[in-house]
Amino acid sequence: MSMIRDLRAAVRPSLRKSSVVYSNYDATRDPSASSAVVDCAVYRDGRRARGTEHLTPHEAMTRVREGGGFAWIGLHEPTEAEFAGIAAEFGLHPLAVEDAVHAHQRPKLERYDDTLFTVFKTIHYVDHAELTATSEVVETGEVMCFTGQDFVITVRHGGQGSLRALRHRLQDDPELLAKGPSSVLHSIADHVVDGYIAVAAAMQDDIDEVEIDVFSAPDKGGPRGSDAGRIYQLKREVLEFKRAVSPLLRPMQQLSERPMRLIDPNIQKYFRDVADHLARVHEEVIGFDELLNSILQANLAQATVAQNEDMRKITSWAAIIAVPTMICGVYGMNFEHMPELKWKYGYGLVLASIAVVCFGIHRTLKRNGWL
Repeated sequence: MSMIRDLRAAVRPSLRKSSVVYSNYDATRDPSASSAVVDCAVYRDGRRARGTEHLTPHEAMTRVREGGGFAWIGLHEPTEAEFAGIAAEFGLHPLAVEDAVHAHQRPKLERYDDTLFTVFKTIHYVDHAELTATSEVVETGEVMCFTGQDFVITVRHGGQGSLRALRHRLQDDPELLAKGPSSVLHSIADHVVDGYIAVAAAMQDDIDEVEIDVFSAPDKGGPRGSDAGRIYQLKREVLEFKRAVSPLLRPMQQLSERPMRLIDPNIQKYFRDVADHLARVHEEVIGFDELLNSILQANLAQATVAQNEDMRKITSWAAIIAVPTMICGVYGMNFEHMPELKWKYGYGLVLASIAVVCFGIHRTLKRNGWL
């Protein structure tokens, strides 16, 4: 009896853990059910089928096989255990599943048998009252998309890049949604690239602000080399942006130009538009990087010039002070036989000579721009 009680005690925690993983679904009945599922629905003729509000992925595919259409399953940061049932249900390749679970992938497009696996990096602009050397300008996330003949599985990582609004917008366009899973893939790509365009416009404002500060005149409050930290931080954020945009160029080119069995030919022309927008954003990002390099070099050059000006001023004043120092040093040697020591006007003459010589040196240095 004690062994039975110990066995029950060991089983109960695993049952509690299983109920957390699979949420309200019966995990023993449907291994593809998962708490990571954000939305799961069946679409037929461009419209969401009725009665599909609370389907599990297994039930959604059963509906598709019985009545046609396609299933769209959305997940958010699934674990290996949560995604294992869905991967088995849809026959997803283990390498793609591993990438989808662990995230931090480079944007890419891969084909595994009858499934396309696409990785997008989402970019979100972080609003800030003032750009500093530690300001976070962009936040990144990831959206992975498995596209098959009769299903779309989207896996999202990160707090940004929700696809809920996109799903609702697509449901309001049944003509486009009727073209199947490839229409969903196009809409996701278009949604991600539109986000890039918005972020590029916001980053342009930050770069313009830094550029104005760097090239403003010092007498108007302009910096003298103190903006290097802000410029470097902004350059790091641009580099993060570039890592999301540049690798996506080839996948978009493939989707827009290469015939693919899983992509509706009528959708390919839409991918061309997305590829064109992406190329424009890529050019802007490259321009940002080059412009920030130039701004940083100009900032460092200004700092060097300012230091040289300071050194010239210090040297000029040192030269002026050297005159009275020399004269006073000569007359401070306390020799008995020195000229003008007994002269009545000697003291005044020495002071007048010091003033005249110092004034002459000051005028000369100021005329030459040293002071």
